[in-house]
Amino acid sequence: MKLSRQFTVFGSAIFCVVIFSLYLMLDHLQLDHTKSPNNGGDKLQNGQLSILQDKIDRLERLLSENNEIIANIRDSVINLKESVKDGRGGLDGGNMSQGPYLELLASPPLVLPIDSQDCQFATREFSKPADGVQLLDVYDLLTFDNHDGGVWKQGFDITYQDNEWDSEPLQVFVVPHSHNDPGWLKTFDDYYRDQTQHILNNIVVKLHEDSRRKMIWSEISYFSKWWDNIDNQKRDAVKSLFEQGQLEITTGGWVMPDEANSHYFALIDQLLEGHQWLERNVGVKPQTGWAVDPFGHSPTQAYLLKQAGLANMLIQRVHYSVKKHFASQKTLEFFWRQNWDPASSTDILCHMMPFYSYDIPHTCGPDPKICCQFDFKRLPGGRVSCPWRVPPQPITDGNVQQRVQMLLDQYRKKSKLFRTKVVMVPLGDDFRYAEALEWDQQFQNYQKLFDYMNSHPELHVKAQFGTITDYFNALRKSSIDPGHASASLPVVSGDFFTYADRDDHYWSGYFTSRPFYKHLDRVLESHLRAAEILYSLTLANIQRFGKLNDFPAVENNRLLTEARRNLGLFQHHDAITGTGKDMVVIDYGTRLFHSILNLNQVIVNSAHWLVLKDKSAYSHNPSKAFLQMVSKNSIGVLILVLKQGSFSPRSVVVYNPTEQDRTSVVTVYVNTPHVCVITDHGHPVPAQVSAVWDDSTTASTELSFVAQVPALGLGLYQLSTAVSGGAETAEYVFLRQGGGLSVNMKHFTVNIPQDASTPLSIHNPHIQIWSSPTTGLMEVSHLKENGSEHQIKVEFAWYGTTSNRDKSGAYLFLPDGEAKMYSPARSPVIRITKGSVFSEITTTFDHVTHTLRLYNVQGVEGQAVEICNLVDIRREFNHEIAMRLASDVDSKDRFFTDLNGFQIQPRRTMAKLPLQANFYPMTSMAYIQDPGTRLTLLTAQSLGSASLVSGQLEVIMDRRLNQDDNRGLGQGVLDNKVTPSTFRLLLEKRAKTDGGEKPSPLSYPSLLSHVSSLYLNHPLISMAVSTEAQSLSLSAFTPLASSLPCDIHLVNLRSIQSKVNDGGGPSDEAALILHRKGFDCAFSNRNTGLLCATTQGKIHTEKLFSELRFQSIIPVSLTLMHTTEGGSSKEEIRLKPMEISTYRVQLT
Repeated sequence: MKLSRQFTVFGSAIFCVVIFSLYLMLDHLQLDHTKSPNNGGDKLQNGQLSILQDKIDRLERLLSENNEIIANIRDSVINLKESVKDGRGGLDGGNMSQGPYLELLASPPLVLPIDSQDCQFATREFSKPADGVQLLDVYDLLTFDNHDGGVWKQGFDITYQDNEWDSEPLQVFVVPHSHNDPGWLKTFDDYYRDQTQHILNNIVVKLHEDSRRKMIWSEISYFSKWWDNIDNQKRDAVKSLFEQGQLEITTGGWVMPDEANSHYFALIDQLLEGHQWLERNVGVKPQTGWAVDPFGHSPTQAYLLKQAGLANMLIQRVHYSVKKHFASQKTLEFFWRQNWDPASSTDILCHMMPFYSYDIPHTCGPDPKICCQFDFKRLPGGRVSCPWRVPPQPITDGNVQQRVQMLLDQYRKKSKLFRTKVVMVPLGDDFRYAEALEWDQQFQNYQKLFDYMNSHPELHVKAQFGTITDYFNALRKSSIDPGHASASLPVVSGDFFTYADRDDHYWSGYFTSRPFYKHLDRVLESHLRAAEILYSLTLANIQRFGKLNDFPAVENNRLLTEARRNLGLFQHHDAITGTGKDMVVIDYGTRLFHSILNLNQVIVNSAHWLVLKDKSAYSHNPSKAFLQMVSKNSIGVLILVLKQGSFSPRSVVVYNPTEQDRTSVVTVYVNTPHVCVITDHGHPVPAQVSAVWDDSTTASTELSFVAQVPALGLGLYQLSTAVSGGAETAEYVFLRQGGGLSVNMKHFTVNIPQDASTPLSIHNPHIQIWSSPTTGLMEVSHLKENGSEHQIKVEFAWYGTTSNRDKSGAYLFLPDGEAKMYSPARSPVIRITKGSVFSEITTTFDHVTHTLRLYNVQGVEGQAVEICNLVDIRREFNHEIAMRLASDVDSKDRFFTDLNGFQIQPRRTMAKLPLQANFYPMTSMAYIQDPGTRLTLLTAQSLGSASLVSGQLEVIMDRRLNQDDNRGLGQGVLDNKVTPSTFRLLLEKRAKTDGGEKPSPLSYPSLLSHVSSLYLNHPLISMAVSTEAQSLSLSAFTPLASSLPCDIHLVNLRSIQSKVNDGGGPSDEAALILHRKGFDCAFSNRNTGLLCATTQGKIHTEKLFSELRFQSIIPVSLTLMHTTEGGSSKEEIRLKPMEISTYRVQLT
């Protein structure tokens, strides 16, 4: 009782302090309301407005200075709360009632408290090192003229002097490899059965025959499948090959991922899955990345490899003009540095292969006609031959001297493109070394060549088989080691998109190809992250309460592992890219779909345990689910059946998978329009009943309500039938030019006006938009906060394909000129929905159903226009459909796209390049800006995007192509589905303008943009308690003491599999992965509705969770392969801007 009184007194004291501070601040502002006694809405004169603006700025500064004091007070309250915890009372509703949660969520600060030091990162100028190469500059410099270079068609003639190697002999490392696509022309399983298992079996036998032989392997998806099927004797033989350095794992990811469409969550996850598998099974730690086939390369992948502890990497598919330039400058080997890194902490040594392909004809030197003669699989009588019509010859004593001279000439010419006397020559191709004969042909003939070279000192060459790391070690010794990191290799920053392999053949088509599956990929990603975090929190809570054998921990771990692997498999560069055969695409899609359903199970099982008030009442019954998924945005969703006329409420559990306390709209299907929603404390909740449209004019019912859910927590709501006073019913207006509309609807008010010429409008607390009455498409957007109005027109357009011999296909975008405006054959039906929770305008065209939606919510969800397109081009012939935003933003030729959802890459639209070259991948956002305004399009799926005209942004939403584009696939893209694509459009005013914007390779989203993207990609997940379990007492779950800092994202909290063979259960450890985002403070942080602050990247580990504690927290490399310096006693986590860090944690 005494403690409770203390708590009340202390709370009252804080309340008084806060009220007094606010009074002082308002006094400080000296706002004189008497100047407009009759009408508060009268506009202030300009002078008064600027005075008011100054005073608001001062208030913002005051708020930010007081931020630390408030934080201290909050910490005191939390500490006091913990000291009173044992004697606490309160409402029957779990810890939702004890925390300050409901009050907190009701009144977020007007202005986000941002530490001024956190703004310095984004304002820093880009500093190019003296020996630095910035790819934006390279693009400015290049003419892209495509001259014929002779035998090296895309290069130039290479000459050398015979005596160049007299003082230091040429070192040649021939690196045998076999590129195994986990799905392309065959499915993963079919490739494994027909080819890959034989390749791996041969590695064991053939490497043991001669200790000088070497081999590298990349894809752990295949390697693990094979490992599971071999006996212990063979496993020991494989381990001995690793120990002797004859076999090397390169990269060690689940796949060799695409680097354009993949989100960094999935890139990390597939790398982690591969590295963890290696750690558990073979104890190998990869040192070098090997990416010979992804269609363009992203610095995000370079950063992730560096963070995982790799030292080197190799890339191959880079625009032929860029390769030629790098070769002429001898910059093919470089330290790849992130644009935003002012020092060298992100540097990773990178080798760019100089020629057209990674096959043998294009890797020994510049002349493919000669190199092909040293691919001994193509010996006469075999299945493959040389297209240059000069076959290889077996090496004999009689021809060895002449053949050595030919090959050495190529090695020397290749080495002239590099800065050292060490040269790397890959020896392999797709699915090579499947037969013992090929091993003998390649290895025996090459060994004869090497023996001759090495026994003739006058040739000044030392040649051998090597792994890629053998090569990098020799390179480092030759270029870097003398007197430590000498600057003999340049530093390169930027990305290698968009790729062209010849002529105007730009690979920008695959940024969009098979968009249905690109969308499904992101749905799986958000489900996997949500399930991982909730499952890890459940395991930790079970530990805290003592073991519960009934919880299906092992089974759920198995489902999680399978989902990680299916998501990982789909990051492969022929999967998410949409460049596989139809049946292969179906195989990937089936895996994604099954994993989403399985993850729903994991989420439901974990939530079941967490929301039960009495944990002893828990029992797992697989045949009778305690909770059922009712999220509209999930798969396998049920209609929530409410019993008519009887007050028997259904409980709905809402899970917030984001690290911010959150106010968002939840939508569930219901069987009645007469519903009311209350919190678990009995407070009514804003709700709206709307129609679900089966087509443009017939419907069933859905319920949308505004949920407030703590970070990573579970909120409780009750739905019941209501005779009156329940959810408000949406009202509808239907329009069609030329009339002829009949709408049949029960329960809803429908209006079909005769005069359909006035612009349509919907609005919420932040935005008003106007749309055309003939098309329903947006034309104007008005920001209420500052009264600014912008022209933003939504348009649709068609691209055809060229009439030339080479046409667009799964990989290539080869349009027939500029896009033609979409003009429907008949007038569309326009439907306007107006409601208390959301309003929207939907237009049904023949090929796309387009919806503009505004949420009537204060904060993040209310600040953006949601755009949904349901695209159907299944009846088209060689057509691609684009959505274009045409605005009055004066962006000139500049725009910005993200790379993998991790960083922003500035772009320039170049007139010297063909149209298709100006398209770039957009994984999570693209924006255009001028000195006063930024227009950002956030996306929930990866697509190709461009800004071809100042003020425009466009995205290709789907492509239907009737022919192959001659890149090996052997088919067009004709398996189109009805495909949803979802976006949020954010218009932001720059609060601080510095006049003219200098072009810079650096740009960052605003905090609002970051959080909007997070919410778009990770919607709330709702589950209904089954009717049989309604009697059980539930309590909300609030795992965190408060939101994480605004700029810190919880990438994952991923359970780690037990090393012990206990049937594949989880260990008591998890991987905590955090990312501190770089953000631009120049945009307004008012009315975000967020309940977070920035803290210079610091998190107090003791104050992170409300009840759980860290038993241990060990900083490790990204994929847990290496323990980093810094020991394990961490009271505080500190992250630098942009940094992704992993911790091995134990929670209890």
